[in-house]
Amino acid sequence: MELDTAAMFSAAESILAQAGELAVTFAFNFVGAIIIIVVGYTVAGLLERWTRTGLRRFPAFDETLQRFLSKLVRYTILVLVAVTVLAQFGVQTASIIAALGAAGLAIGLALQGTLQNIAAGIMLLVLKPFKVGEYIDAGGIAGTVEEIGLFATELKSADGVFVLSPNSELWNRAVTNYSRNATRRNDIAIRIGYGDDIDLAQSIMLKLAMADERALSLPAPETFVWELSESAIIVTLRYWTTTSDFWQTRFDLTRAVTQALEQSGITIALPQRVVHFIPGQGENGVPEQAG
Repeated sequence: MELDTAAMFSAAESILAQAGELAVTFAFNFVGAIIIIVVGYTVAGLLERWTRTGLRRFPAFDETLQRFLSKLVRYTILVLVAVTVLAQFGVQTASIIAALGAAGLAIGLALQGTLQNIAAGIMLLVLKPFKVGEYIDAGGIAGTVEEIGLFATELKSADGVFVLSPNSELWNRAVTNYSRNATRRNDIAIRIGYGDDIDLAQSIMLKLAMADERALSLPAPETFVWELSESAIIVTLRYWTTTSDFWQTRFDLTRAVTQALEQSGITIALPQRVVHFIPGQGENGVPEQAG
């Protein structure tokens, strides 16, 4: 009986000793995990701010791209911190990393279109084929750029309609940017009659362009006969202007040229066709039979 009691006390002491060791080990692991979390969280925040500050020095990086890359750095550090904390408690992190990799692959396949838009958005923000405020046309997707996001780009069409286009659609098409260059060329084609004075028409058109301050002197405005059509001579006025003045200058000069030519007696020819009727012939030129 005494032996059984002694054995029980010995087992209890052993259990208490092991429990104490486990408690001490857990306490150290817990404190270490807390320290890792605090340090990791602080480092993640610092690296996020440093990344954004560093990227701001490069004009090529858009504000949206700066936020995305800085957040990516932050969450990458936090994931490493989480794995380190689990390893601190003896968890096999290799299997966790493998599971995270498999989950990431599955999510990537499920969100293939979304990730494609993100990749396209990053390329648009880096290469900048267009910026906010510019008017573009990408295979029929046309409008003034309102916002460039990581997933889609917002545009406003010429008639004020809201357009939301996935970034992959814009990236995979040729983009025509009407606002990027500082100057643009414009051609105003006027149809005059074959009996009108071509030199006078060209002189009037050229004087009006040179008198308009919005028409640039270099390259200088010029006029030329573009085409001899079936019913008119097409005389063209070519000039360059700033992109911001392009449309208003075109409207004003077209109106001024038309009025000046008409006041000078030059005909603004309309498309027409002359039909010659020969009496005594029926359809297809076959002579009609006398009745």
